[in-house]
Amino acid sequence: MTALLEVRDLVTEFDGREGRLRAVDGVSFSLERGEILGLVGESGSGKSVTGFSIMGLVDAPGRIAGGSVKFDGMELVGMPDGDLRRLRGKRIAMIFQDPMMTLNPVLSIETQMLETVLAHDAVPREEARRRAIEALGLVGIASPAERLAQYPHQFSGGMRQRVAIAIALLHRPDLIIADEPTTALDVTVQGQILYEMQRLVRESGAALVWITHDLAVVAGLADRVAVMYAGRIVEQGSTTEVLDAPLHPYARGLLDSVPAANATGGRLRQIPGMTPSLAHLPAGCAFRDRCGHADDACGTVPPITLKASRQVRCHHPL
Repeated sequence: MTALLEVRDLVTEFDGREGRLRAVDGVSFSLERGEILGLVGESGSGKSVTGFSIMGLVDAPGRIAGGSVKFDGMELVGMPDGDLRRLRGKRIAMIFQDPMMTLNPVLSIETQMLETVLAHDAVPREEARRRAIEALGLVGIASPAERLAQYPHQFSGGMRQRVAIAIALLHRPDLIIADEPTTALDVTVQGQILYEMQRLVRESGAALVWITHDLAVVAGLADRVAVMYAGRIVEQGSTTEVLDAPLHPYARGLLDSVPAANATGGRLRQIPGMTPSLAHLPAGCAFRDRCGHADDACGTVPPITLKASRQVRCHHPL
């Protein structure tokens, strides 16, 4: 069975004052229809840039410097802008962390949703309106027909994010890239949106890449997990396997940093040090200066190895 999304050796670079920075360094993963992949890591690990690279939304001074992104057999890297625009919003959609990156504050929700429908499908406005009402209902917005006439400032933060998700779902896309869309929301609203997203993926057969730093979200949502550090995927496998028994010391450190994983009243275990600057990465394994298992072998870049049903990039997997 051919994967819906196949990312191979993706490299994304940015030119800055400190030289050329490699924000995504040889990332590879695949995604089937109806599957949810959790892409996790600390801030600055490259997970959001990976999502933007898949969408073809990396602007100068950034560029995709190598690798392949195939969607339903079509190569997206190097695809003409016009062809990419026809795919984006219709077959591939992105949900941003800030819903106001999707919503225009001076236009009504109806205007924005209808324009999104009509940009890709030549249908009567009444049909476009029906689709908009249906999409708002799918994400749990009550009285959707009445809410269409309102403006973004008349919605709470959680409701604005639901509208942004509804816009992403208007064309029933085959692939959704969600870049930490629930980070700024309270836990109750976050849980509701996660439930709706999981249900919609299962019902529609869409594939979902959920980008987050929150392991608790991934545990309840994703089928598989890819852990990123300094632009590279360091471990990848089923959610149950990776979260129950991580093989990479960084993945282990992330789990140990979660308060629920520590004894009540005890000190939190944490990863020592700070995430290194992309301009000053240590030679070899980027995690070596923070890792208790590092030795001279870690001065070389570890290859990706298969251990059981998982991929791990480490000289000394746990």
